[in-house]
Amino acid sequence: MSRLEHKLAALRAAGQAGLAAYFTAGDPSYDECLRLLNQLPAAGADVIELGMPFSDPVADGPVLQLANDRAIRAGQTMRRTFDLVQAFRQQDQQTPIVLMGYLNPMLRYGVAAFMADAGQAGVDGLIIVDLSPDHAGEIGRQAQAHGIDVIRMTAPTTPAARLDAVLRGASGFVYHVMLAGTTGGALPSDDAIAESLQRVRARTLLPVAAGFGVRSAEQARAVSRHADLVAVGTHLVEVLATGGIDAALNEVRKLSDGIRAGA
Repeated sequence: MSRLEHKLAALRAAGQAGLAAYFTAGDPSYDECLRLLNQLPAAGADVIELGMPFSDPVADGPVLQLANDRAIRAGQTMRRTFDLVQAFRQQDQQTPIVLMGYLNPMLRYGVAAFMADAGQAGVDGLIIVDLSPDHAGEIGRQAQAHGIDVIRMTAPTTPAARLDAVLRGASGFVYHVMLAGTTGGALPSDDAIAESLQRVRARTLLPVAAGFGVRSAEQARAVSRHADLVAVGTHLVEVLATGGIDAALNEVRKLSDGIRAGA
């Protein structure tokens, strides 16, 4: 059983949702990012989503765009992102890490080399925002060979027929984008979230993560009633940028406590 499978199965057995905490690799620097990552599990992060810095993050709002820029300016590369994961694994072999980002850096690195290095570093899953399921076959096969899940994304606007195609062959979990727009937008109503997540759940047995738009413990608690994982990125990256590592870890604790209070 993979780290992702074990963690999600444990959460489901406990009857509670988990927190997927997103930060950008190398933001604000390699050393500071590693110090943050090493403390995330104790603060309440069940899954760590680690953004792969890219110069043109088209699905990201201003907060994450700036985080990508800070990381790149600080010297973060794909190789150093794998080094971050490997360094984290020296003290933590249980917490799943999912890399999230765009196709271009992977293609420039070389898909075969990327998957081999990711697997060796200890990566558990990939969310490639601009990778169409229609063109994911070879990437999926390469990932599977190294024990890495390629996690599919859905949205409230995904038509039923397309939703079935997206979910076909999915693994790890499904990442449901709760809003139409870039990261950090306003969260839809609870009824709208419940309805769109139910559409996904009716078509897959995989756990479902819900992200884009959660900015408080109260919102995280509300979303956790409908999802297996609540993914929070923009809010945490913003807190890190304005308040530093201690403030970011404190916010992770608040979000985690909020989710568990709703169980």
